[in-house]
Amino acid sequence: MTAARARPTPSGSSLPRVTLTTDFGWGSTYAAAMKGAMLRAAPRLQVVDLTHAIPPQDVRAGALFLESATPWFPARTLHVAVVDPGVGSARRILYAEIGDQCYLAPDNGLISGLARSRPIRTIRQVSNADWWLSASPLSAGVSPTFHGRDIFAPVAARLATGRSAESLGPEIPWGSGQGESIEAANSRGALPAMVRLEWPELVVAVGRITGVVESIDSFGNLITNIGEEQLADVPRGEATTITCDEHATQGIFRTYADQPAMTLVALVGSTGKLEIAIVDDSAALMLGVRVGTPVTITW
Repeated sequence: MTAARARPTPSGSSLPRVTLTTDFGWGSTYAAAMKGAMLRAAPRLQVVDLTHAIPPQDVRAGALFLESATPWFPARTLHVAVVDPGVGSARRILYAEIGDQCYLAPDNGLISGLARSRPIRTIRQVSNADWWLSASPLSAGVSPTFHGRDIFAPVAARLATGRSAESLGPEIPWGSGQGESIEAANSRGALPAMVRLEWPELVVAVGRITGVVESIDSFGNLITNIGEEQLADVPRGEATTITCDEHATQGIFRTYADQPAMTLVALVGSTGKLEIAIVDDSAALMLGVRVGTPVTITW
């Protein structure tokens, strides 16, 4: 779904709450260094760790996490997301207001899951170096391998203490983001659109919907890209068959407990998307299913 453009909201009000989402891992020093850099600039800042367990360099997993988790926060929470395999390269850093939330993220598709269905209010390129690290206890200048600490953190702290986002850098378009490279657009004096990941398309036909397993949660439940909107006219009884790989189950249920233990069950989960689960066990492990596996509903 293409996100509609909405009226911009004021970007100068303070953002008293900042969250962190990264692929750094819980045992590393990187997240701690980022929080330290933010608190140096804004000692009273509230910093909330969402997760540091995004699989390393898995931008798609990070995008799905942000899409599912961040809209639940109070309006104008600033979400700092660092899953950044292109750190130090020509990739840009973006500030975005999507829905009623605010985001700092690399321009690698990390916020494109959110942009699928929520209104984009503004996107700016973070290019004003005055916002970046001004002093470091370890090194001089910005590290080319740790923009999280040296760019994301000080930018987040300054936004949180009321500095206007309008001076971060120019607004950029949020079109398809496909085709032209950043280098090619820059060479002709233009700003390329925000990068968007390619998302698997749903195929909806009479008596049939085809999608994929989009993610797997910590319980091993298979979360598809088939949402409640597509399921509105699908019968919920045993005349409906849900097939994932060569595994099939009948009916779409309300809760996991509607079926006995060790039963393969389909239901609409808390994300509003169709899930395939094994009651009291891991469907991912039991079925050997991975992200991207086709899922078909027939009735």
